[in-house]
Amino acid sequence: MSTDAEMAIFGEAAPYLRKSEKERIETQNKPFDAKSSVFVVHAKESYVKSTIQSRESGKITVKTEGGEVDQIFSMNPPKYDKIEDMAMMTHLH
Repeated sequence: MSTDAEMAIFGEAAPYLRKSEKERIETQNKPFDAKSSVFVVHAKESYVKSTIQSRESGKITVKTEGGEVDQIFSMNPPKYDKIEDMAMMTHLH
């Protein structure tokens, strides 16, 4: 992992390439439930973050930011946002 000072060479692009040390610490401490956090396919946004509300008889109800639900994909914890080594991720889509 590069420090914030080392990322300075990327200028304005740095925040898009890697989180700052402060952001990394904040995301590691965010509450995350791997059993209820999912991505849902969205027509305009590709995927939107959603939360499973219930599972009954093979039917899953989710709370999403918008759009119809067609497919549901498991979500990685926030600490993996902008991670450099994808081998560390649990779910690859």
